[in-house]
Amino acid sequence: MCATSKALTAVLCAALGAACGGGGDDDDDADDVASDAGGDASWELVQEHLPGALLSIWGTAADDIWAVGSDPDGGGPTVLRYDGTSWDPLDTGTVGDLWWVFGTGSGPVYMGGAGGVIIQYDGGEFTEMETPRADVTVFGIWGCSDDDVWAVGGELGGASGAFAWRLERGEDGDRWVEAAGFPTELTEGDAIWKAYGRTCDDVWLVGTDGLVVHWDGEAFEGARAGGESLFTVHANADRFVAVGGFGTGTLLENDGTGWVDASPEDVSPLVGVCLTGQGGLAVGQYATVVEREGGAAGAAWAAVDTGLSVDRTMHSVWVDPDGGVWTVGGQVLNAPFVDGVMLHRPAR
Repeated sequence: MCATSKALTAVLCAALGAACGGGGDDDDDADDVASDAGGDASWELVQEHLPGALLSIWGTAADDIWAVGSDPDGGGPTVLRYDGTSWDPLDTGTVGDLWWVFGTGSGPVYMGGAGGVIIQYDGGEFTEMETPRADVTVFGIWGCSDDDVWAVGGELGGASGAFAWRLERGEDGDRWVEAAGFPTELTEGDAIWKAYGRTCDDVWLVGTDGLVVHWDGEAFEGARAGGESLFTVHANADRFVAVGGFGTGTLLENDGTGWVDASPEDVSPLVGVCLTGQGGLAVGQYATVVEREGGAAGAAWAAVDTGLSVDRTMHSVWVDPDGGVWTVGGQVLNAPFVDGVMLHRPAR
């Protein structure tokens, strides 16, 4: 259903300043589960102290989940896959941080990151794909079908280089090409952090300094929704939600009539968001979790006490089809980008 490297410090610090394996005591044990007393006792600490920070989580089912993240020692990015029983590390055969993982559920899984890299996982094999540029970072990937997939990003630090690529399929292999009509003026002072759509012709791209760009199937239309950088966007049948912020968290909703501020009071900057049919969750700095329970127009977002002693930044959140909540993060605001962490709230 849902699911933000070496660039992360520069990106978040620049954006915040301007504006969904192993480690710890046992490097080979990726399956230990721990929880602390207090708060919502249903939350579990699944992973902590992983060598690399975890930056994105996504899956097709409660027993088919991917988590990807940084490359802390240059030996390859952190990639974990869950089969319902254990989290197993995988070797992509590439190097560099991975910012995002996404698949349509019926086709390949795509992972994007530093150096303009997009890796395709299909049939048990990883393949590095052809992309237009190697001097940018792929921050987000989303698609409405196996044949209509987007990749977005920008240059390190997020101050320029905004781009949108589309997947192009061919008899001699698949590759990524520049999206026709993407506003070239955005490359001078913006990055695109994420893209998400409800349909192939209703897609929102969000980025630096409140940048919101809409694709209606024929053309792009860009605007600003406030001045805070927006790191992730997601949607359900009722609304789109974008999150970000500096100092305090920013959460904007759009039910089709425009972007409005629905930020909860006194929460830290938010980085990841995932909506469900009944509501949604957003996560951010200092392991902040906020939740919107119920789909009614008047429902408010409120902070959730996980009851866990975690102070890292949660970077991505995803809700599995059974209703289980998964969120990942780590030390992502300053180098080295390490100490990966994963939290889980089982389906209720």
